[in-house]
Amino acid sequence: MQLAATLPPHVRAAAARLGRVVVDGILPPRCLACGATVDEPDALCPACWATMSFFAPPWCVRCGLPFVHPMGSGALCADCARGQMSWDQARAVLRYDKHSRGLVLSLKHGDRTHLANGLGRWMQRSGRDVLEGVDWLMPVPLHWTRLATRRYNQAALLAHAVHRAGGPVVAPDWLLRRRRTPSQGRLGAAARVRNVRGAFALRPGRSVKGKRVVIVDDVLTTGATVEECARVLRRGGAAFVGVLTLARALRAGG
Repeated sequence: MQLAATLPPHVRAAAARLGRVVVDGILPPRCLACGATVDEPDALCPACWATMSFFAPPWCVRCGLPFVHPMGSGALCADCARGQMSWDQARAVLRYDKHSRGLVLSLKHGDRTHLANGLGRWMQRSGRDVLEGVDWLMPVPLHWTRLATRRYNQAALLAHAVHRAGGPVVAPDWLLRRRRTPSQGRLGAAARVRNVRGAFALRPGRSVKGKRVVIVDDVLTTGATVEECARVLRRGGAAFVGVLTLARALRAGG
């Protein structure tokens, strides 16, 4: 390692390329979704790429909801125009639907933790405007009993991957889940809000006063979980609270 650090940059780059060729010859990179052979690591094959719905402008300047037609700079969606969210800005990479669900659940429940590296890079690129000037990334925490069962927090894996891709540093344990809440999966919007109310807290002795923080999670559905986390950070004095997720569920017709 010390010898490699003394080599000229162009030599190190050439050695890295050669190493990549050797590794790919033995273990060819595979599509993140279907496992087909692809040209680059942490990528999708053309067929899987074509099925994914990636978010891009024109979109709501606050929450990133895509617009069918350009609405002008600074345009807000109806929910953001009338809402009182505790967070300032949100971005997601892709739509959570039947095509992306397998990819998300493979990371969340399928022990395919290696997916986080490529997915985190997507998140860093999609969330550049939200990440600008941010002090910390804070993953949505799991309750310790669920973490012991699952063995990893997918939101934390994604946050660290965003950091490795050039994002802010991660504060992995600053947000705490004070009680184990039932899964949100089968709950409606109102029930989700009740389910997570008071479930989160800032770790004692940690201060976010005047800081810019981005909450990281895998999927934004109704927004109840990130809203409750954002309230905790606002009460702690955070100057800016952003939200960055891998996927976002949209209402039918959205």
